[in-house]
Amino acid sequence: METASTVPVKSTASESGFRYYRGYLRSLLITIPLIYFYTGACGTASLLGSIFDGSGHWQHGCAKFWSWLILKTCRVRVRVEGLENVPRNQSVVFSVNHQSALDIPILFVHLPVRFRFLAKRSLFHLPFLGWHLRRSGHIPVERERPREALRSLEVASQRIRTGSPVVLFPEGHRSRDGQLRPFKGGSFYLAIKAGVPIVPITLNGTRDALKPDTYYVRGGQTEMIVHPPIPTAGLGLNTAEELCAEVRARIASRFHPPPE
Repeated sequence: METASTVPVKSTASESGFRYYRGYLRSLLITIPLIYFYTGACGTASLLGSIFDGSGHWQHGCAKFWSWLILKTCRVRVRVEGLENVPRNQSVVFSVNHQSALDIPILFVHLPVRFRFLAKRSLFHLPFLGWHLRRSGHIPVERERPREALRSLEVASQRIRTGSPVVLFPEGHRSRDGQLRPFKGGSFYLAIKAGVPIVPITLNGTRDALKPDTYYVRGGQTEMIVHPPIPTAGLGLNTAEELCAEVRARIASRFHPPPE
């Protein structure tokens, strides 16, 4: 793990010509197949280990190792700032902007607590990944049906109150244009309902390393900034919009959008 630095995260999206095609070919023939292999191997190890360990420690360890392998293979470096803002002895909601599929490995490797993801239900039906999510105690959310979505948030709030920190992406899905998208209110309803602090996290540079909907892994420098916790104790559900605006403002304060 690299520590904080004043060096800005630079975009690598200006490649062209021979270097571009060489990098794309390397991704298709080496990097992506290795990622699929890591996913199958670590997913299988996670499932087998869950037979003997129902606490989730083994599964989280497998996810961290899977993530470390991916970051090393993709040649992704991570500069981390603000780990002192991560509460160690209480449950929290981590609210993170979402730019790339690499966001998840970065969080697994560099967040120093065992957490769960609040993820869309469709992911739980995928081979290996879905099996791991279920056996690891991650929480499915129904997005298409409002009544089911509300019920899943109630389940999530109960889990958080019992001491399970949760990571969620309030934008709902990865930003296709690299800009910070509007935040969905359900994330903040969840934190208020559970009565736990929200810890905003800003990720920079992950879209340059791997853009959504592509197989070209460029790697390079990325950045994870953990902001101070925002307490929610005593807040009413009618304050969810204000809380949403405050969290988004903190994430945006250190966010570097891609150049036009």
